[in-house]
Amino acid sequence: MRPLRGVTVVALEQAIAAPYASRQLADLGARVIKVERPGTGDFARAYDTRVRGLSSHFVWANRNKESLTLDFKDPRGLDLLRRLIADADVFLQNLAPGAAARAGLGARELRAAHPELIVCDISGYGAPGPYADRKAYDLLVQSEAGLLSVTGTPDGMAKAGIPVSDIAAGMYAYSSVLGALLERGRTGRGTHLDVSMLEATAEWLGFPLYYAFEGGPPPRAGASHATIYPYGPFTAGDGKVVMTAVQNEREWQGFCAGFLDRPELAGHPHYATNADRDAHREELGGLIAARFAELTAAEAVELLDAVPVANARVNTLAEVWDHPQLAARGRLHEVPTPAGPVPALAPPGPTGDAPRMEAVPALGEHTRAVLGGLGLSEEDIDALAADGVV
Repeated sequence: MRPLRGVTVVALEQAIAAPYASRQLADLGARVIKVERPGTGDFARAYDTRVRGLSSHFVWANRNKESLTLDFKDPRGLDLLRRLIADADVFLQNLAPGAAARAGLGARELRAAHPELIVCDISGYGAPGPYADRKAYDLLVQSEAGLLSVTGTPDGMAKAGIPVSDIAAGMYAYSSVLGALLERGRTGRGTHLDVSMLEATAEWLGFPLYYAFEGGPPPRAGASHATIYPYGPFTAGDGKVVMTAVQNEREWQGFCAGFLDRPELAGHPHYATNADRDAHREELGGLIAARFAELTAAEAVELLDAVPVANARVNTLAEVWDHPQLAARGRLHEVPTPAGPVPALAPPGPTGDAPRMEAVPALGEHTRAVLGGLGLSEEDIDALAADGVV
């Protein structure tokens, strides 16, 4: 009884942004028909071979879907795609700028034929505008959006370790489609959604964007917070790193008394407010580092918890798979793949029905079933396959 049961999504998608959006819809019960190139498929299938010979990117973003191979540049393939879209609730695409419109699959044409259809275009920069035709990949958009100006260290910028611009655009596409489905339920009409990676990332810039509203941006602070201190990693005497976060003056006073064992520091004129601590973080950091060096990581965490001051382990990715909190909440599952079952995290949020954790499809695995649903015979499909259309 998942909330999107009965909703059909046709996704002309590649890489991460659109596949991640459609996977969220699939997780909630939508039928997602993923349209891929015959022979090669979504190019993210070839990004790496880290998951038992499969791409880590593809396995992450494509469970719960049906894979249909179709060459829509062939008139026969385009006709089949149009027939699928005619029966769909949502058409989602993130092809190169203008490619869908040139194929006759633009929002204006599709919605003229199907007023109830929700069309969601994901692009790097959106249209119109001077950047409308520019190709955009995650790192390029992180750069254009200013994210690289606030990530890294004072000595050099660094990209986020995940494709954050792709993910941001995918999540806004997902939430926008949900909103459009609700609106269609009231009005009976679909809509056109135009989601850009640039706008999604700029929205996520949040406080740094406003911090720089009438001045310079916050400094790049590595794993520390750019403007709150102490907030970042400290190395204990046994070499393990503890992430520590003091967020307000009450916590600062408790940190001085309960962890540093120096309550008089709380009112020191260099450290009395966060702005003071931030301005004198080098000298204060030396005092805090010296205290951590006297303790093991376990001892430091015990003292911080007693204050309490928020803290965390700096886990490896291998440790995340074994995280006790994820295990306690039943978030670790398995999904089938063409290479056998692999672990997968349940989607965040839903806690009622068992999460939908169905297979990552092989390329073209569902082509015959999907086309058979359109009324094509096995002989028809064989002929299309012989011509490379499917």
